[in-house]
Amino acid sequence: MKKILFSLLLIGAVALNSCTKTAESGCTPASVASEKAAMVAFCTANGITYTEHPSGILYEIIAPGVGAQPVSTSTVSAIYTGKLLNGTTFDATATPISFPLTNVIDGWKIGIPLIKVGGRIRMVIPSALGYSCVGTNGIRYPDGCQISIYFNTITKKQAILQGIGYKTCAQYPLLTCLS
Repeated sequence: MKKILFSLLLIGAVALNSCTKTAESGCTPASVASEKAAMVAFCTANGITYTEHPSGILYEIIAPGVGAQPVSTSTVSAIYTGKLLNGTTFDATATPISFPLTNVIDGWKIGIPLIKVGGRIRMVIPSALGYSCVGTNGIRYPDGCQISIYFNTITKKQAILQGIGYKTCAQYPLLTCLS
């Protein structure tokens, strides 16, 4: 009886332990410092006169907007087009999309409050403040991919990425979001 009880406890412990493990992706998250040179080169090549946020985000406020700035609990709206740095569009909106700022990547939580209603901002966000080694909407990025996000002309304060299904790192070593 003791052997059966011990066996059941052992099986249960192994099962619970396996539930807490994540799949080995082979992806080592990049540090903000390791991506800075590529982010600066992107800004330089695209004529972006940026300011560096303490978080590592590079941004350019095109138009500050007017009125209130969003806070962490704000629901905000935006019209945007998402593109890879190579120019490939992966997402776009023709009309404003609204959602809580609490439901977006950390880079947006930091950058979007830098503008007010109607403001426009470009941001180059380090992957550590974006999706890092994890995908969106259940889609996992290929091993080793690090993603930085670039925003252009955020209107009505905010935007969100939607399903990205690219299959190779070469398609998005840095991810671009343009509006």
